Amino acid sequence: MDRRRLKVGSIPQQQLQVPLFEFSGACAGCGETPYVKLLSQLFGDRAIIANATGCSSIYGGNLPTTPWTKNGDGRGPAWCNSLFEDNAEFGFGFRLSVDKQKGFARELVQRLAPQLGDDLVKAILQAEQKDEAGIYEQRERVAALKDKLGGIDSLEARQLLSVADLLVKKSVWVLGGDGWAYDIGYGGLDHVLACGRDVNVLVLDTEVYSNTGGQMSKSTPRSAVAKFAAGGKPSRKKDLGLIAMTYGNIYVAAVAMGARDEHTLRAFLEAEAYDGPSLIIAYSHCIAHGIDMTTGMQNQKRAVESGQWLLYRYHPNEPSAARTRSSLTRAPETAG
Repeated sequence: MDRRRLKVGSIPQQQLQVPLFEFSGACAGCGETPYVKLLSQLFGDRAIIANATGCSSIYGGNLPTTPWTKNGDGRGPAWCNSLFEDNAEFGFGFRLSVDKQKGFARELVQRLAPQLGDDLVKAILQAEQKDEAGIYEQRERVAALKDKLGGIDSLEARQLLSVADLLVKKSVWVLGGDGWAYDIGYGGLDHVLACGRDVNVLVLDTEVYSNTGGQMSKSTPRSAVAKFAAGGKPSRKKDLGLIAMTYGNIYVAAVAMGARDEHTLRAFLEAEAYDGPSLIIAYSHCIAHGIDMTTGMQNQKRAVESGQWLLYRYHPNEPSAARTRSSLTRAPETAG
């Protein structure tokens, strides 16, 4: 299917995209896997994914098979699992490596401009790659570039051939659960988001440590019963989205696919298109909640309708963002 003809902002058309995440070993009715599938449909043919240890790494890297696959053109995600405590830094390393190699490739293209032709060089270096059509056209240009490099016998031509694919936009994603993002890996996550580089973070928030049987985490809401909180958690849920918004330059969204699928889709598209750090916090129902997993999406809708889970999108480039930043950082009034 020609992805350029799809209106990916529309759920019915977006679902025509081929998933590059399939047949996972997750629990039946898992609330996390729909978000991972959506990511693979939207960006999978150019995605580089750093996956924190947890449920998503277990069903994402179960051997001898893997749920990650490639499309008809032979393109698919590059996926690797890291530890709980350093996954954000792991993904940040992907971003730095991609940027460095892309910069080297652009430098070599400029050096070889006389042999490659000014028109091709200009088109490659000025390509916007903001949508599927732009990325497709850039891939066509890179293919033409490789053909020309085959006829140039020089060290620089061979070097450029080895990094030419980096001239096509890569989508770097850092993926994990709330145990990683809120607790064990939070320090690294905060540092990476604050660095301002183009890294996309997807937090699959079940509000408990799911892969260890539903233990309390800093994402667990006040009064919720979980392992190590048998009488109800005494403190409120950590507001990861609010913390990120205070930086002012991070795209932040809280989504729930079962409640607002169009809102979820728009958040993914906006986050990936934003040239800077982005954070999507995705509500994920879980078997550890003790619910009927066949009605998980309806449970998500009820969580939103009751106000237990808030939906929002904060875009730093929108005019309203300045007012939001002001309200977040204003000092509280003192009495007297």
